[in-house]
Amino acid sequence: MKTLFRVALLSGAWLLHNSAASAQQGSRFTISGYVRDGATGESLPGVAVVHPASGQGTTTNAYGFYSLTLPTTADSVRLLVSSLGYERQGLAQKADRSFTHDFRLKASSAELADVEVVGSREEKLAETTRMGTINVPVAQIKLLPALFGETDVLKALQLLPGVQSGGEGSSGLYVRGGSPDQNLILLDGTPVYNASHLFGFFSVFNADAIKNVELIKGGFPARYGGRLSSVVDISMKEGNMQKFHGEGAIGLIASRLTLEGPIKKDTASFIFSARRTYIDILARPLIKAQADGVTAGYYFYDLNGKLNWKVGSRDRLYLSGYTGYDEFYANDEDKRGEEYDKQNSSLGWGNRTAALRWNHVVNDRLFMNTHFTYTRYQFNVGIKTDDRFRNNGTLQTEKSSLNYLSNIQDLSVKSDFDYVPNPNHYVRFGGQYIRHQFRPGAQQTTNSADPSQDVASGRRINADEASLYAEDDVKLTSRVKVNIGVRLNNFLVDKKLYPSVEPRLAARFSLTEDWSLKASYARTTQYVHLLTNSGIGLPTDLWVPATAKVKPQLAQQFSVGAARNLRFKGEEFELSFESYYKPMKNLIEFREGADFVGTSDASYESKVASGQGWAYGGELFLQKKSGKTTGWIGYTLSWSNRRFSDLNQGKTYPYKYDRRHDFKLVVIHEFTPTLTLSGTFVYGTGNATTLSQGRYQLRPFEEYEDYGSRNSYRMAAYHRMDLDLSHTKKKRWGEVVNSFSIYNVYSRKNPYFIYLDRGLGSQRATYKQVSLFPILPSFSKTFRF
Repeated sequence: MKTLFRVALLSGAWLLHNSAASAQQGSRFTISGYVRDGATGESLPGVAVVHPASGQGTTTNAYGFYSLTLPTTADSVRLLVSSLGYERQGLAQKADRSFTHDFRLKASSAELADVEVVGSREEKLAETTRMGTINVPVAQIKLLPALFGETDVLKALQLLPGVQSGGEGSSGLYVRGGSPDQNLILLDGTPVYNASHLFGFFSVFNADAIKNVELIKGGFPARYGGRLSSVVDISMKEGNMQKFHGEGAIGLIASRLTLEGPIKKDTASFIFSARRTYIDILARPLIKAQADGVTAGYYFYDLNGKLNWKVGSRDRLYLSGYTGYDEFYANDEDKRGEEYDKQNSSLGWGNRTAALRWNHVVNDRLFMNTHFTYTRYQFNVGIKTDDRFRNNGTLQTEKSSLNYLSNIQDLSVKSDFDYVPNPNHYVRFGGQYIRHQFRPGAQQTTNSADPSQDVASGRRINADEASLYAEDDVKLTSRVKVNIGVRLNNFLVDKKLYPSVEPRLAARFSLTEDWSLKASYARTTQYVHLLTNSGIGLPTDLWVPATAKVKPQLAQQFSVGAARNLRFKGEEFELSFESYYKPMKNLIEFREGADFVGTSDASYESKVASGQGWAYGGELFLQKKSGKTTGWIGYTLSWSNRRFSDLNQGKTYPYKYDRRHDFKLVVIHEFTPTLTLSGTFVYGTGNATTLSQGRYQLRPFEEYEDYGSRNSYRMAAYHRMDLDLSHTKKKRWGEVVNSFSIYNVYSRKNPYFIYLDRGLGSQRATYKQVSLFPILPSFSKTFRF
């Protein structure tokens, strides 16, 4: 705590120094305010606010707030506000004092015809200090081909370089050689621990309720912490403050509906969104016909809600929440007159989040955002039996149950401050406290015939995490700009304290107006682990804390690269190259033969092995951001290896998702304002897996399998093409979009897993590949009013 206190003092001294330096620069004034969508009232992040006469400028923060300090002049000051998809707006006013001004941008019909592929910010790629950061507009995500017609945010991120999926149809993210638990996924600033539906085939995020998606793969700013590989920052819409609006879709397996509008115009608004599958309803008659007395099914649902209240010119309150759940069930009933046997089995998992956010403009240069959040993830496996039978002529009933559950929940408070003393400095600082509660495994058994045998095992493990951070995005010269910061963490669990100091640095050196070189360094610490057997993010994976025996995960990431803004025949392109090296420590894996069954209290400590990892590679990214044809090309060359002293005889082996070559192509073409064709193509080196290399007969009825080195076999390469054709029809009440998608156009048989077919009799044992999805056409109908 002494270290954290020292950092707080240093941060305060840093801010006082910047304020004093600003005051010494002569008479200055500050223009501040918000930039919002003129039609909906939604705040617009990343909008450029520029003073053309001096070339000084800034961008709005995540909540649409801007602050620009300029020298006082006798003449009027002119500002220019611009963002792709909106008409530019100017302001001319006498500059004799500080003042506030809110901008309402009007959508540009000319620019709306162009689809922005990546990056809604006006700041060009070659100008920013940040590395490994990509902003993906939701409007563009909705145009991409979708499995079963279900738009998926995380699958869109898999199309970016440095990001890959775990396998066919999976929505899991493996970023720069990391694992799924190393991604900090935030929904309105609240962590989501399991972001998958349908065993990983869909994500939990309803695109209709989302405003902005940002992916950070490296060069992490100091304001983010707690994970090693990436940050996925997802912001929900705030709700239309001007008029009532609705949007929904009907697909092959699910339907969704979003409603938003003003509670009081220009003062308060709401948004509510719901989604549910109906696989269980459609399949129920077929299951009953195949198995008499058996009812089985699977479904998932999502509910999102948000309230937005403008308390005054300086204050705004937001209340948001999410709940989602998956359930697979199978009920079997056998009746014999008065006697019967009933058995109900279920597997369920889901997330709940809630967030209360307060935005406050402290003064024209200081903005505060305070967040109170709650998040919980839980899965439950259960079997219930209900038997009625005759015993010596007497009708008796016996009931029993077996439940296994695991959960993690957090309560958190966080305050973030944005301070802009002058256009050459953008300072951020703040702190966070999290109360973690883990329940790695709990088993409950009951039996009505003998209540004395009822068992309830499993305890809760509490942990406290506190952090402080400070960072400054500072322009040193016309060519050099750096983002320097530090984050300090303390994690306390079972009287064991883990402190951590995390320096962060990113720098940009401009060679020309369009060419720049970049470099970054980040140290990160992760205090939570995900125990998994499969590696594909099944709901039975366990979240567990670092303990006195199981240390926190540690990583460093070094990145260097170059960025170039290109112009060709009037069109703009952005080209970037980044190389990275990421050593990791204290990674954990289940020991051979261990799994989650029976994992309770801290018993997982004896089931895991601790080791190291290394990930390194290079990423090339070319994107076209405007015009009738937009898209990008991404290529990644990478390596990801692991070494555990208790696994693979202590030898280094490739990580399961080590992928040497990874290629992505995305193209969107607008034939007319109402007809759009999009296509994607992906190619990747096959996943590494472990297969038996031989079988030996030791003695009668006893065989030994020789598996050789871990992950020494490569599956076949993965490649696939998807297409989507969307046509929009205008109606008096709104519009209807009909989308026809084809997943896996040429029906490539991509490997999902490989199993050993031992054969019958004298037949020779052979390995066989299982493929999941052939060519799959789908249709969806979206409506907006």
